Amino acid sequence: MDASMLPYILFSCLLLCVQAQNCSVREIIRHTKLLLESPVSCPCRETAVSSCSCLPIAEPGHELACFVEGTEHMLKHNMSSNAVVERLNLSFQIQLDRNLCESLAHGAQCQYKTKGNVKEFLTKILRTYQEIN
Repeated sequence: MDASMLPYILFSCLLLCVQAQNCSVREIIRHTKLLLESPVSCPCRETAVSSCSCLPIAEPGHELACFVEGTEHMLKHNMSSNAVVERLNLSFQIQLDRNLCESLAHGAQCQYKTKGNVKEFLTKILRTYQEIN
């Protein structure tokens, strides 16, 4: 290896570190666990026109888009601690917009076959980011 390769190697390492940091895995896991400690009791009824807590349970490859959509729904309906949900929503939105967090596929639209209550939605977030960790 010659000296001209050193800057390239250092830059590559720095880029990988920044990429991992932008995924915010630990922060998202911590915030999600906080929200899971005080779940909303409103059940999910998919047949109801405006069920307060029917949130998308993402299909593989569409996690980030569904996490954005679900946390926006939670904010709109004041379903949990707004400050924590806002942080999660912002993290998911940044990861989706900037194509961060490489291990998550980036489907731009939320696709799901089922909806679940708040606890099921948050558990999906938690499992997804624990797998990355």
